[in-house]
Amino acid sequence: MSRTNASGSNAAGPANSSGRSGFAPLTKVLVSLGVTVTVLVLAGQWALHQSFFEVQHVSLSGVRHESTAQVLAASGLNNHPAMIDVSATSIEKNLEIFPWIDSVSLSKHWPNSVIVTVHESEAVAVAFGPRHVLDYVDSQGRNLGRAPLKMNLPTLRYDDATKATWPFVGVGRSAALVASELPKAFASQVSVITEDSHGSVTLKMTTPVSFVLGPPTQLQAKFIAVASVIAHSTLGVGDVVNVTVPDELAVTGPAPS
Repeated sequence: MSRTNASGSNAAGPANSSGRSGFAPLTKVLVSLGVTVTVLVLAGQWALHQSFFEVQHVSLSGVRHESTAQVLAASGLNNHPAMIDVSATSIEKNLEIFPWIDSVSLSKHWPNSVIVTVHESEAVAVAFGPRHVLDYVDSQGRNLGRAPLKMNLPTLRYDDATKATWPFVGVGRSAALVASELPKAFASQVSVITEDSHGSVTLKMTTPVSFVLGPPTQLQAKFIAVASVIAHSTLGVGDVVNVTVPDELAVTGPAPS
């Protein structure tokens, strides 16, 4: 019995030793591979941050309402950042100080040149701001800055006794949206776009006749109804046409004085 136990003990010993020795080479390979990859990544990062890969040449286009020199300086590209650190997002963040600039497109040409295309907002209307000066407004209702008094764009108004001027953000965006969607067929005839506290939008024409659009939904159908009334109906000064439901137009005369 003692020999049998001794024999069994001797047989188990070499098997366990073989199992342990089999893992050692694999562990060494994985550790070596990890170290190599880390070294290569760090070396690559170091190389890409050398002066040879810094921004040296910038082509800037699309700037119409701001100074090109000011935009370039604010972009941060004049500081010769590493090419790998430059992105459209980082440049847009730097250019947030300019109201007209909406977004940018970026094209990198290694080792050290970038092409930046600026996309500016489009003014769709004007409105009197808090200081009662006329400002351009984009389709989101944002203030783009001073506009000339005789600018040929619709004037936005917010019909609320608590707000004497255009709010620009939050409320009032429906009127700005309508201004951005006006069809060419009668856009030039729209003088004022009013939004009330319930979000109902009204167009006041140069005639002057008014069209109540209601909420900014089904705009294309409502615009077709407006164009049809303009083309085929005889309206008097002060008439109000309700096109809230495009298929059920209602015309009322001016309010009694």
